[in-house]
Amino acid sequence: MKIRVFFYLIGLFFMGLGVTFTIKANLGAGAWDALNVGLSKVIGLTVGSWVFVIGVILMFINAFITKGKPKFLAIITILLIGFFVDFWMLVVFKNMFLDGMVKQVVSLLLGIFFIALGVSMYLQTKFPANPIDQLMISLHERFSLNFMVAKTIGEVVALILAFIFQGPIGIGTIIITFLIGPIIQMFSKPVSARYDLLLKR
Repeated sequence: MKIRVFFYLIGLFFMGLGVTFTIKANLGAGAWDALNVGLSKVIGLTVGSWVFVIGVILMFINAFITKGKPKFLAIITILLIGFFVDFWMLVVFKNMFLDGMVKQVVSLLLGIFFIALGVSMYLQTKFPANPIDQLMISLHERFSLNFMVAKTIGEVVALILAFIFQGPIGIGTIIITFLIGPIIQMFSKPVSARYDLLLKR
């Protein structure tokens, strides 16, 4: 159980860090994060608060896709993700401003790395998934899509919504939209192998 909780919490911790790096890169955030930032600027509330609100909405959408019941335990996951995002954004990196394209690109790439690693880690635990990642799983289960395709579909939908709400869309958004799925796929096997090895100890 300790290993499961460790992977779960560290995975969400890394996700929050990755989201912050992609936003701070100022090259365009990931589609869902761009949506949350846009909603934060247009309506108010923190980015982390919108992570929670959008997550709750997606819980019901996922239930509709799978023709099942909403996974209400996922509220714990989205609360933690929202908390970690606000922790990194408003406490640790509140005054971080990147000057120069090299620093921005490095920040973007670090963000993609940590998001993909975080998703791969916490999904191993079988604890309630972030509704955004559950959308990927729901599409995978309902339509037999691989994770790369399912993740990309969700990202494109979020990209359209982010555009509507004037979120920070840029070249970084496009890069994240089409790279995050394949990188999660790439991390899945080695992370799963490490997780299984630790469980056997």
